[in-house]
Amino acid sequence: MTGPVRVRLQIQGTVQGVWYRKHAAEEAIRLGLTGWVRNLPDGRVEAAAQGPQEAVDRFVAWCRQGPPLARVTAVEVHAEPVQHTADFVIRR
Repeated sequence: MTGPVRVRLQIQGTVQGVWYRKHAAEEAIRLGLTGWVRNLPDGRVEAAAQGPQEAVDRFVAWCRQGPPLARVTAVEVHAEPVQHTADFVIRR
């Protein structure tokens, strides 16, 4: 069995104003991931997710589609080192 992985995503499109951040955080929590989701000043959403590879892959796939009203135009995915910090927790 493989250990946890961590990725950072930057999501572009109609993602702010349609509660993308809230829905993404809820999806990450549902998948049992740790990390964070935040709105960026330039209109993108940034997320970091850490957990089992399969759950992270499902989260990335969800981010590419987003909630019903989001029109995602691009998702950049970057692998990052796994962190073992207690404050790496996704909040709604």
